Amino acid sequence: QVPLVQSRGGLVQSGDSLTLSCTTSSRSFKTWNMGWFRQAPGKDREFVNAINRDVGVPVQTADFVKGRFVVDRDNDKKTVYLRMNSLKPEDTAVYYCAAGVRQTRMDREGDYDYWGQGTQVTVSS
Repeated sequence: QVPLVQSRGGLVQSGDSLTLSCTTSSRSFKTWNMGWFRQAPGKDREFVNAINRDVGVPVQTADFVKGRFVVDRDNDKKTVYLRMNSLKPEDTAVYYCAAGVRQTRMDREGDYDYWGQGTQVTVSS
C-alpha cells in the first residue's frame, strides 16, 4: 500500500479560498493519474476533479466546481494540489485524494488504486 498523505483542511468562511495538498514518497508518482473526491455528511463520496499523468493537464472536473476549483501537480515534489476558491457551505465535506496507476476514465472511485486519509473542510455561511 502506497501512502498518500494529505494536508490539513480547516474551517473557512463562505467565499474564502483554501488549498489542499496530497503527497507521496513513491517514485512512481509521475506515472499516476491523480484525482480528488469528497464526501459530505450523509452522502456518497463524489468525484471532484482529476489530472492525468502526462504533462499534468486537468482532464476531468465536476460541474459543481467548474470555475472555482483547480487541480494541478508538481511531479518534482510528488504532490498534487486542489486549489479551492469561492467556497460555499455546500462544499463542506471530507476531501480525499486518490492515485490511479491505470489509464482509465478518472471520474470513478474504481479508477483509483490508492487513497489519502481524508481531510475535513468546513465552510461556514
